[in-house]
Amino acid sequence: MDQAKIEALIAEFENRPIIPTVGSAETLLLEDNDMPWLMSPDGSQSQLLQVDLNQGLWVVKNRFMPGFAIDKHYHTGSVFAVTLKGEWFYKEYPDQVNKPGSYLFEPAGSVHTLTVPEKQDGPTEVWFAIYGANINMDDEGNIISVIDAPAILDGYTKYCDAMGENYENLIVNGAQPYKKG
Repeated sequence: MDQAKIEALIAEFENRPIIPTVGSAETLLLEDNDMPWLMSPDGSQSQLLQVDLNQGLWVVKNRFMPGFAIDKHYHTGSVFAVTLKGEWFYKEYPDQVNKPGSYLFEPAGSVHTLTVPEKQDGPTEVWFAIYGANINMDDEGNIISVIDAPAILDGYTKYCDAMGENYENLIVNGAQPYKKG
């Protein structure tokens, strides 16, 4: 390579943009009612906001009624939670009560049972960003179900279809998982 080409490459490198803009995208905003709240038989509600299939991430808001409890579960990835209304705690840590404005970090490998106090007015509402899977267990530690980003996306969209709910605003990143047909 001659000296002029080397100098041109160096000049191009030195004059490149500091902030990369190749492939940049616009932000995506969901308003409070852009996604439907889906009711479970136990009275809880879920509003799926985003699924990133490449990262195994799902972001969801949940409403839990007083006295509600989720099965004991194990996380394969980190979980981030912000409490918006009401209170909740883990059965394993009853003195650590999440209240409105509380932020909770759950490291990968944590095992716990989400519980909502029986004596409180109205539902508890929590925003979760969940990486990986929830491995749900019975009281003996046997696996009863696994919920991950593809499963939550599949379940939520099928439920919306069955209820006639619109989920076109759902933020989905990554390729759809292969399904044998």
